[in-house]
Amino acid sequence: MAIGVGILGFAHGHVNSYCTRWRDEPELGVRVLAGWDHDPQRREASAGQFGIEAVDSVSDLLARDDTAAVVIGAETSRHAELVEQSAAAGKAIIVQKPLALTMAEADRIVNAVNAHGVPFTVAWQMRVDPQNLQIREVLQSGTLGRWFMLRRRHGLSMCLNDAFADSWHVDPAQNRDIWADDAAHPIDFIHWLLGEPEAVTAEIKSLHNPRMPNDNGIAIYHYPGGPLVEVCCSFTTRAAENTIEIIAENGTLVQNYGDAPSAATPREEGACGLKWFLADRCEWVCSEIPSPTSQGVRISALAGPLAEFLRGERPPLATAEDARTSLRMVLACYVSTREGRRVRLDDPAIDSL
Repeated sequence: MAIGVGILGFAHGHVNSYCTRWRDEPELGVRVLAGWDHDPQRREASAGQFGIEAVDSVSDLLARDDTAAVVIGAETSRHAELVEQSAAAGKAIIVQKPLALTMAEADRIVNAVNAHGVPFTVAWQMRVDPQNLQIREVLQSGTLGRWFMLRRRHGLSMCLNDAFADSWHVDPAQNRDIWADDAAHPIDFIHWLLGEPEAVTAEIKSLHNPRMPNDNGIAIYHYPGGPLVEVCCSFTTRAAENTIEIIAENGTLVQNYGDAPSAATPREEGACGLKWFLADRCEWVCSEIPSPTSQGVRISALAGPLAEFLRGERPPLATAEDARTSLRMVLACYVSTREGRRVRLDDPAIDSL
């Protein structure tokens, strides 16, 4: 029997990808039944697109007996309140990234989930990307030996689009800015791969259009004893190729085509997206896992793992506590940039943002 789901907010476009796959692939075992949005026009348009019932209020949607779970795709500023209401109603919860605007809001989410004991996950696509899973397997196998440096380049072209300046994604009151919104992806990837770092040194700048601040930045995360980890993000990227480079004692691992600009950039037919060089064999080993052909493919691929979570067949992709730590890693970058110093993850200045 399919799990009945309600949508709380269609602001985040990724939700549309999940709804489309769940509608078109009933074998995934999820049926979207109803949707709410504070914007009546967006609510009616989305309900019509997916053939679901448009609900006038959050309380009405949460009162439905046929919806066992909710997907929260509203603006980030609304996440804490919607999680609190959904948890109190006993619903399983999927939340779009980022978790919240502030650590205080993140704490509200963690407390609500723990108090009511509801299933909860954040929809982090990089945690279930097949190539990323293989990267973790290769590193944990010891094949490459001790690794010294990791660089994750990540980007979008959105900040080259002047119309994006009018989007809620770059409204400080609703979503802070593009760094908080999308650098969250590679930063959570680092957290998933390596755990919580000790500190960060960051430089974030507004280089193109001041109405879309913090469009380029670099963060270096410090782990005791290594490795050195760099997250390099540009949201003014027209084209790209390399997304991950790992330097280790027995070789090097490289991933290409792992973000929006690189997935969209023309490539040679059969180009290897993930490979690692083994010094003792003096050759590259190419992964058998194909690279995504577009950003849309990457986003929609998350619908399957999320369905498994809702059906109770897999644990959360990221718990509320996981997402809280990733948010802290993101916000620490702002303190480092503002004060020009290395910032420990336990620095109280992070809580003041």
